[in-house]
This record gives sequence, structure tokens and C-alpha cells, in this order.
Amino acid sequence: MKIARSIEILGYGYVLPSTTVTFDGATRYRFDSTYVHRDMLVAAGEKALAHAGLLPEDLDCIIGAVAADIQPIPCTAALVMEKLAPHAAAAALDVNSTCTSFITALDVASRYIADGEYSRVLIVAGDVGSQFLNSEQRESFELFSDATVAFVVGPVPAESGRGILASLQQTWPQHAHDTEIRGGGTGLPGRDFSDENAADYLFDMNGRAALMSMARILPKFFDRFYAKAGVTLEEIDYVIPHQASRALELIMQKLGIEKGKYADYVNDYGNMVSSSVPFALAKSLEAGKVGPGSTVMLCGTAAGLTANALLLKL
Repeated sequence: MKIARSIEILGYGYVLPSTTVTFDGATRYRFDSTYVHRDMLVAAGEKALAHAGLLPEDLDCIIGAVAADIQPIPCTAALVMEKLAPHAAAAALDVNSTCTSFITALDVASRYIADGEYSRVLIVAGDVGSQFLNSEQRESFELFSDATVAFVVGPVPAESGRGILASLQQTWPQHAHDTEIRGGGTGLPGRDFSDENAADYLFDMNGRAALMSMARILPKFFDRFYAKAGVTLEEIDYVIPHQASRALELIMQKLGIEKGKYADYVNDYGNMVSSSVPFALAKSLEAGKVGPGSTVMLCGTAAGLTANALLLKL
């Protein structure tokens, strides 16, 4: 397997709210008013820097990878930088592919690093999705958790054999409205909020339609990805999928990925939106399920409908 872009994980950290709720034995983490979104992102970033043995001033790029921004302007990365690394000579920018934003951000960071543009990149991901949940939609209301996660990545010598082997992202816009929040942007500004259209400002998901769409598009998408990466599924040591729903096991079976070969934290943590994939990666690293030399596939689907996959040699 040939490394396309040589990078390594230097450190990581995550923050979970102290408040939990339980639905039919499944634990969900929910926003506590003592923790605001930015504070959670900053705290995760501080943990990642400490784990990497770096100072905030060592960063030369911060990428925000969140689904729902702190505010429309400026970007979330700039607001995190204001608190975390105000004196760093660094760029701050956001990428957003909703639930797969971390995968996209890691892909973007690897290209910056490979070009020699940046050498210490902090990716912050995570959402306070509970602020947008509609209690009348039980499926989504009982699925989502709040959390933030951060990873620091940097260059590594090509001979190390570590880095990105391949990546692939595709969107099927005919399914764009299966999962959405319609209000809050220029299409339906906050000033137009009323009791009559309040539901437009909350998360709206047609779970059945989203699941059926995923089941249709994913097999061919992964066939393309394996061909691009020049690998077979058997050559991949472990899969870190987006913890989209309780149908995770069903989707993994359809893709031929055996139980025990992929991270499954749906029952214990739920769908963490943009922090779902990096949190599962962090937990898998902590548990020793993956480590130096492991070939790991990060993957998932997101609103759009978007599919995303990235193959990483640790």
C-alpha cells in the first residue's frame, strides 16, 4: 500500500458534557448550561495540545470541523483560536460536510501538510446538537449526543510508512432534504422566526428515507474507494464509521464488514454529529483496538446526502 500523503497524529483530546440522559438503556450526553459550545471545543483543543506536548503558539493552522457553527461570522476556527491560541501565527478556517466534517478536515489538513504549507494543524470537531432537537421527533431526539474532539496532526518522513493512503467523498443532492435544519441561514433568517414556523429551526430527519438512501449508494461507493486505494476490505485492520444510528450493524453487514472489526459506540454514546468519527477514533486508540501500524478506514454518511471515506496508516 502506497502512502499518498505522509502525516501522523501528534495528539488528541475530547470533552463530554457532565449531564446524561437514558433512553431504553442507551446513554446520551447532553449540553450543560455551564459549558458553551466554544468552551467545549477549546477544552478539547487544550487536551490535544497537551497530549502532543505542544504549545498553542506551535500551531500554524486551526481547522473547525463542525456541523452547526457557533455563529455565522466569523468562522468557528477563528473563535476557537481567539480563546485557545490568540498569539499563534496561524490560519483559521472551517470545513463542513456535517457529520463527516472531521474526515473532510483531515483530508484537507493532509494536503496542506504534504504541500509544506503547514506543519502543526489542529482540527476541532463537535456539536451541541441537543440545542436543535425536536422533542416531537422521537427517533432523532433519542439518538444524538453532545461532545467535542480535537486532533493535532503534522508531517512525518515518507519512509515511516504512516499517513493517508486514499480518500473519497461524494454527494447525492437528490437526497439533500432527508436530513436538514431549514432555518437560521439566508434562506430562512432568524428574524423570520415565529411560533408558526418554529419547527423549521429544529433538526428534521426522515430516518427511513435516509437509511434507504444510504443502503442504495454505499456499496458502489465503497467499491470505488477500494479500487482507488488499491486495497481489499481484508487488508483493512479496523473501520471507524460514523455512529449514525442503531442501524449501524445492519449497514456494516451490508458492506461486508464483520462485527468486531469496526467501532460501535451507538448504545453508549449515540450520534455525536461531527465529533462522532474522531471520538470513535480516540476511544479506539485508548482501548488499543488500533495503534502504530494499523490500517484504519474512517468513513460515514452525512446530510447532503454525502458519503466519505479515508484510509489512514497509523
